[in-house]
Amino acid sequence: MAEMRIGVVGCAGRMGQMLVREIVGNAQCRLAGGSEAPGHHAIGRDIGELAGLEPLGIRVGDDAAALFARAEAVIDFTTPAATQAHASLAAANETMLVVGTTGLGAEAEEVIRLAAQRVAVVWSPNMSIGVNLLMALVERVSASLDARYDIEIVEMHHRHKVDAPSGTALGLGRAAAKGRGVALDAVAQRARDGHTGPRVAGNIGFAVLRGGDVVGDHTVVFAGEGERLELTHRAGGRQIYAQGAVRAALWTQGKAPGLYTMRDVLGF
Repeated sequence: MAEMRIGVVGCAGRMGQMLVREIVGNAQCRLAGGSEAPGHHAIGRDIGELAGLEPLGIRVGDDAAALFARAEAVIDFTTPAATQAHASLAAANETMLVVGTTGLGAEAEEVIRLAAQRVAVVWSPNMSIGVNLLMALVERVSASLDARYDIEIVEMHHRHKVDAPSGTALGLGRAAAKGRGVALDAVAQRARDGHTGPRVAGNIGFAVLRGGDVVGDHTVVFAGEGERLELTHRAGGRQIYAQGAVRAALWTQGKAPGLYTMRDVLGF
């Protein structure tokens, strides 16, 4: 199979640079280009040099539409507003899309779903193999333990993260809720402060920690009378997300239009 042409939007960011390195180092694909928002300081720079590699002869552009037109797949770890626009471009150009952006609102999510009617879209709150295995385990454990076991999700990230709870924490919450056959929105307890009264049976609680340079720690606690089960994933670096995203982009080759997750990619 010929090398897949993969583009990166937001290529100057930390994740963008890591994605560039991952694509360049993978013999199954080649870099179709990268873009940044108009006016960004990286516009015009060599993408390879920007990512700490040898020059690639490819400059950072400011035209995302042109990138979608020449790429077979595009990977997006940007912002909710940018991702919404990129999903529309993916549909218009029939370019496969991999979305790792978190904190998406209802409107952006709907645009992604509409794009998936035209092209294959892989959309997951976390691209790592370990986290997706954790989600599968959480769903299974939740289905095995009744409401006498309280479920709490604890996550910690670096001080610069802007959304809370993290997309991964919410994904774990959805997995736990699915295991119990309920909707997360109906049972989520996303904040506690002051005199809250006793814990509501069946709720799924979230606790958010921010500080330092923590890449991402997630723990799901199943707390019963006399015992507690904890399932934890700790990310040691962002490369695991880049590896998963590139794997997802390659997986979309030949796939029918649809909305997929990393669990589809990994076959869980």
